[in-house]
Amino acid sequence: MTKILQLELDFNTQCSSTPHPYFHESPKGYKGLSSFHKYWGKKPIEAWKLLIENLTEPGSIILDPFLGSGLISKECIDRNRRFIGFDINPISIELTNLYLQLPNYLVLKKAVAQLEKRLKDKINQMYLLSNGSIATHFLWDKNKIIKVWTKKGRKRIEVDLTVTEINSFQEMNGYIPQHFREMRLFDNSRINAQKTLSIADLFTPRALQSIDWIKQEIELFDRDIQRALLLILSSSLGQMSKMVFAVSKRGKTKGKPVDKIEVGSWVIGYWKPEKHFEINAWNCFENKAQKLLKAIQDINLQQKAIPAKSLSDFFKDDSLDIYISKGDSETLLQNIPSNTIKVILTDPPHGDRIPYLELSEMWNSVLGFDSDYAGELVVSNAKERQKTVKSYNQKLNNIFSECDRILVDNGLLVIMFNARSQSHWQSIERLEKTTNFTYIGCYSMKYSSGSVVQDNRKGSLKTDFVLLYGKNVNDSFIEKIRDKFKTITNWSNLYPQKFF
Repeated sequence: MTKILQLELDFNTQCSSTPHPYFHESPKGYKGLSSFHKYWGKKPIEAWKLLIENLTEPGSIILDPFLGSGLISKECIDRNRRFIGFDINPISIELTNLYLQLPNYLVLKKAVAQLEKRLKDKINQMYLLSNGSIATHFLWDKNKIIKVWTKKGRKRIEVDLTVTEINSFQEMNGYIPQHFREMRLFDNSRINAQKTLSIADLFTPRALQSIDWIKQEIELFDRDIQRALLLILSSSLGQMSKMVFAVSKRGKTKGKPVDKIEVGSWVIGYWKPEKHFEINAWNCFENKAQKLLKAIQDINLQQKAIPAKSLSDFFKDDSLDIYISKGDSETLLQNIPSNTIKVILTDPPHGDRIPYLELSEMWNSVLGFDSDYAGELVVSNAKERQKTVKSYNQKLNNIFSECDRILVDNGLLVIMFNARSQSHWQSIERLEKTTNFTYIGCYSMKYSSGSVVQDNRKGSLKTDFVLLYGKNVNDSFIEKIRDKFKTITNWSNLYPQKFF
């Protein structure tokens, strides 16, 4: 086999904004449906569009063994491709199913109105001030409330409370949730997690009571609407928590600091800033509900995707559009018949960059989902998990081996990947030696938005690389694929390899 020349990478190079002729849009950021729910490591939907449109034909099957945010699934279905997707993270599966089976706008709007009627006043009683107004924000400094805000119309008003009233809001009895399970975490300083961290550490009793009431009411709805409502709840949890930081001294870097304190947001992990906001829980839920409703209203909603109940049904019946399954991809891929898939598009976990299940535990605990930590492909800083670089590469090798088996000849494997440590690249670097794959080329991919967890990390990575491989391909096939992508400014036939 011909030795591949290597391209030395500059990890901090920004991608050119010059669009590829097939790349109809430069990444615009996450809007509408794609911005509704936080999920780490989202890739621009434009990146999926480019690959889907240029590597597949209508009616062909696309497989992604690492669904993540699930956005790829809707892009495939909207372009009349059939789709198979796996992920070990329960909330990933729920998000994917939501995108593929969006509820009717009017039905969801009615359900949200019913919840408002049953719960809004009940929840607001816990935020009721002596003057009859409802608190929208408490600003905490450690264990003390230092400011209280309410609203008059759309204007936010700071309210002066008596010491007695402030003490009554501060001195809350603990609340034990009845409708969701406790979190199961590990000692992991990377994401400010501890094994002893409980759900009550992240939320005030007011918020926990509100979450419990909302979840209890949601469970009375039919499954399709229930899924949407539960994901509205999970998407609002971060802003209901003690992890919403207070933004102050804006403009200090320009020498014009402003004393005004503004509301920040939950960013990532389980960091509880000393100065943080407690936001009215119903308002958090309602804001996310309106965001999803608007996204659905703005979409030209086509016919819902028709799901298959099993893989065998999917392959037997071409009228079935999708098959989605929760579980370990290493195991699930073994159920796919050999030589049946034309294209695999995937964005696997990039070593230790993002511990998805640990970060999703708050969502999964409130939604009542169990997390299969043992089966996750990841390198974790939580030593108890024993998720090492060696085990990561071994598992990813096994997954790539299954990808090789199920792809047809001239089939394509496209991997979005980046990691600063060369050791995390090992399984990808070995692809040509251990499988029937031949490297075709790569390009660097511009993100739609920054990543706080990466941008604030020393030596952070600014781009991912999209690497293309073909199974049992000849030179003419390789050139055909390269011709489709060579006008991308950052396209290279060389293999990306950081020299240390």
